[in-house]
Amino acid sequence: MEVTPHLTFSGQCEAAFEFYARALGGTIVTMLPYGNSPLAEQVPSEWRGKILHASLAVGNTTLLGADVLPDDYEQPRGFFVTLSIDDPVDAQRKFEALAENGTVRMPIQKTFWSPAFGVLVDQFGVPWEISCEQKQA
Repeated sequence: MEVTPHLTFSGQCEAAFEFYARALGGTIVTMLPYGNSPLAEQVPSEWRGKILHASLAVGNTTLLGADVLPDDYEQPRGFFVTLSIDDPVDAQRKFEALAENGTVRMPIQKTFWSPAFGVLVDQFGVPWEISCEQKQA
């Protein structure tokens, strides 16, 4: 079994996934607009350039995303997308990249459970936790 986060946006999915690809060092695998799908006629014409399905490969994980019509969109809450990163320097770099134009809720720092842990909400409203695993002696 595999658990895959699927994020929704109110029209910024393409910009968000391009940002995540840069910030996380991932590769966009899919970027399918509504206008190039069988659903083209079911959305307003101005929405056809928005994204029906996006996928981003990051390490051995895939992040999925889509734009939903404004009446169906809800701001993300009640969860975090958590990145577990082996190296504290890399964790710091990814934290800073994702925090660009976002809101830092907890600066990345050493905690009793992690050499580098931080919490932020990115510029697209997605909540993230960056966690560096404690090395076992």
